[in-house]
Amino acid sequence: MGMYTIKSGKLSLRIRSLGAELISLRDCTTGQEYMWNGDPEYWKRISPVLFPLVGNYKNKEVRHNGHIYNLSQHGFARDMEFELISLKQNEAWFGLSSSVETIRRFPFPFRLEIGYSVEGQKVKVRWRVINTGSETMYFSIGGHPGFVCPMKKGEKQSDYYIRFDTKKEEIVSRTINADGLATDELVSYPLEDGYLKVAENLFDGDALVLENRQTQRVSLCTPDKKPYVEVTFDAPLFGVWSVPKKNAPFICIEPWYGRCDHMNFTGTLQQREWGNELAAKETFEAEYTIEILGEEK
Repeated sequence: MGMYTIKSGKLSLRIRSLGAELISLRDCTTGQEYMWNGDPEYWKRISPVLFPLVGNYKNKEVRHNGHIYNLSQHGFARDMEFELISLKQNEAWFGLSSSVETIRRFPFPFRLEIGYSVEGQKVKVRWRVINTGSETMYFSIGGHPGFVCPMKKGEKQSDYYIRFDTKKEEIVSRTINADGLATDELVSYPLEDGYLKVAENLFDGDALVLENRQTQRVSLCTPDKKPYVEVTFDAPLFGVWSVPKKNAPFICIEPWYGRCDHMNFTGTLQQREWGNELAAKETFEAEYTIEILGEEK
């Protein structure tokens, strides 16, 4: 496993080749760290890339062309070793190609490339999915970056706010059941000028799952409602998550191109909700941006 560093004049990033995972985002001047540290007491991961599945298949399995394929939550890319494609002062790219092992679990040849670049206070995370096979490929991909919250010792997560860039008076989340599957239940969370207080029980039912592009800019904010990290994306849905019932000191903002199965789903891989379709030899590209807006001293 390799560790790689890229920098701007403002920020320093560390990425590990295992999962091509961003594991550190630090202010070069103050030393302030913005990424969660991966303490396994709460959650051992930091910023995994979810591929070729976001969430769960029903019963951890899916049908395609008459065959059943088994895949655990969020897919396999986060646990695989990526090769380093290129490394510059402010940019790094990593690649993963399909293998006999992956095709046992996901029936398509592919090439996945993940890139990170930093300029000033902004980090871009880029994904390229290349269908290297001869048939249409069906897949999901998503981000899962975890950010420090609270930022200061002596504060609680419940002192903080999440800001959604929307003029609507509420956000609507789809409920996820104990098996990690989507239900028909929708829960509305009232907003005050776009702000949602991080109540102690906010994540007791697991992630907030927001569909249909309710917003495409989400910020974590200090107790005085000052945003300190902001995630911008063009994804059709996203999650906001922290470990249920543990008051964990981080919050994830997760742009998704895909979602877990519905609890009543009985279809094929091709019929999954929110999935992506990629023709043979074609490329899917997407990205999101992390911007550091302030610092805590």
